[in-house]
Amino acid sequence: MTQPDHHRRTTCRLCEQPALETVLEFPPTPSGDAYLPAGRLEESRQLYPMALCRCTNCGLLQLPDVVAPEILYGNYTYFTGISLGLAEHFRRYADAVLEQVRPAAGALVVDIGSNDGTLLTCFKDSGMRVLGVDPAAEVAKRASAAGVETVTAYFDAALARRIREEQGPAAVVTANNVLANVDDVPGVLDGVRELLAPDGVFVFETGYMPDLLQKTILDNVYHEHISYYSVAPLDAFFRSHGMELVEVRHVPTKGGSIRGMVQRAGGPRPVARGVTDQLALERILGLGEAAPFQSFAARAAQTRDQLLALVRGLKDEGKSVAAYGASVGMTTLIYYFGLAPYLDYLVDDNTTRHGLYSPGSHLPVLPSETLNERRPDYVVLLAWQYAEPILKRNQAYLAAGGRFIIPLPELRIV
Repeated sequence: MTQPDHHRRTTCRLCEQPALETVLEFPPTPSGDAYLPAGRLEESRQLYPMALCRCTNCGLLQLPDVVAPEILYGNYTYFTGISLGLAEHFRRYADAVLEQVRPAAGALVVDIGSNDGTLLTCFKDSGMRVLGVDPAAEVAKRASAAGVETVTAYFDAALARRIREEQGPAAVVTANNVLANVDDVPGVLDGVRELLAPDGVFVFETGYMPDLLQKTILDNVYHEHISYYSVAPLDAFFRSHGMELVEVRHVPTKGGSIRGMVQRAGGPRPVARGVTDQLALERILGLGEAAPFQSFAARAAQTRDQLLALVRGLKDEGKSVAAYGASVGMTTLIYYFGLAPYLDYLVDDNTTRHGLYSPGSHLPVLPSETLNERRPDYVVLLAWQYAEPILKRNQAYLAAGGRFIIPLPELRIV
């Protein structure tokens, strides 16, 4: 029997209570990473509902509409190593984990959603045995070819048992920007608990929901990201599943993330002050109430209206307008802001995107050097979180009279 390509949850992903309240409704949007070559533009592309909802019971912000993983990850082309600053971030990350956990030389480190193996390479260089798990076949193949053994699979308890039987228990299991993408979070945690050594730790990084709200990071909202975490829902969730959050740190990646460390309940590590401090901060921010979420939605709508009015006016004046950024999150911005009819093309630094066309709207993706060749009057900087390095790299375009429109966190023109 054919499975539907998506389904809608009626209960919270963590606490399983039917307590979902809509925060922000997005227009129906295609799979954000479905960039197409010219020869496939006639293919029909499904649009999927996308609404941010808050669980009024535990506080998790989430997308109840879940698109089938095969659609999102079957031809996944994102590689960790191309993200600005992320490789160095993972080097520091691995060093910090090894210093704190101090596993024996040759101990097993398993990374869930390991992508191209950037993080595991750092652990491997420090004398650890490493194994990656990633469902994206092409990405996993590339990682294995580069020397990081990677299993092409979705991580669950059955796979965890197989890994433990073949390679022994893991001293460290990591999952970075993965928990946000998983619908069956309890199933993943069951696998982690199965795989960990008695004194092992689970270390994860995920986007921090209060940062998303405060900075209006709309481009972090897309069908792959179905959960937006804060500490309070996670702390309660781990406790209810025989695990314990013993440390949490706020880190700057992805516009603002948290790195947490989890052990089996009653494990050897005390709960660090960072956990209690972050829980206290979230109470001060009022995340148990509707007000912060209503403010976020109002700012998003205001920015959308202002940007659309600006770009529409520029096109009415005969100006040329391009956009900078062709990642998965850029699809969200193009659809939410309603920009597609007003953009001539996209540019991006990622060479794997060049020559492709954007999901749904079919805007051509060109090299970023195109800005100096074609000199559009304005460029909407969809990749606004990287505004500083992009502006530095494009001084020649600016010097020739070009202008960047930076939409977030507040609309401005450079």
